[in-house]
Amino acid sequence: MPQTDWPSEVVAPGARVEKILSGFEFAEGPVFSRLGFLLFTDLPRSRILKHTPGGPLEIFRENSNRANGLTFDRQGRLLACEGGAGRLTRTEKNGVITVLADRFEGKLLNAPNDIVHAIDGSAYFTDLRPRNAAPDPARVDFSAVYHITRPGGLRLAARDLARPNGVALSANQQTLFVADSEGQNVRAYQIAPDGALTAGRVVAELKHDRPGGPDGLKTDENGNLFVAGHDGVWIFDSTGRRQGLIPVPEQPSNLAWGDDYRALYITARTSLYRIRMRFTGTRTF
Repeated sequence: MPQTDWPSEVVAPGARVEKILSGFEFAEGPVFSRLGFLLFTDLPRSRILKHTPGGPLEIFRENSNRANGLTFDRQGRLLACEGGAGRLTRTEKNGVITVLADRFEGKLLNAPNDIVHAIDGSAYFTDLRPRNAAPDPARVDFSAVYHITRPGGLRLAARDLARPNGVALSANQQTLFVADSEGQNVRAYQIAPDGALTAGRVVAELKHDRPGGPDGLKTDENGNLFVAGHDGVWIFDSTGRRQGLIPVPEQPSNLAWGDDYRALYITARTSLYRIRMRFTGTRTF
């Protein structure tokens, strides 16, 4: 991409995309712990990996059921979208896996994809029905966004997206952003006091002549929206104006704030990248 498209008002002065690790089949779902390490998934190998800056790469969990999106809750417990098992889980401090959601109204979920935890203890996640899936009366027959409520219940939050993918909360926790990969846009929903989503609208367009669209999302405390899309990380301001693109050598899949929360980690196909930013990223746990 031309240098004129480089979002200098958002990227830290002198910063460049640096490759941290490589050799994966398909890296996804990065999340940075308050304890100072990054977890991310190698989806085809069904592994969750642990990267501590300055230390060796470790395997956090084998046989992760093709875990995709990850986040932590307020207690530091890992929440994982296990797409291969059609469930959302929590890893307890003692290593026990607790299933938080695998059914909606008695029917099996499809493939939970990405998740964001809210400071009130609830969470939102996307569930993707495979394209051309055969009819199955035992399984939910649509893709959707779900809300894990504070009492631990599951409710349908939105189903007006063709292929809901990445999710992110605004810094004030009053807006939920959801990527629609098929629509090649990002929608924003107001969050009601009870956590319900209302007034969905398109806030960012990522139109491209290639199939596929936006994947993982993040926001920062200055109101900017960061989207993993074709050719790199697309950046929009709080009004939806496109500020530019951070080119990445490989197609990015997802994003996470780490280090001092001014470093943006990027999972991209076979590698993990990082770049310094001007503003602090949104923290939700």
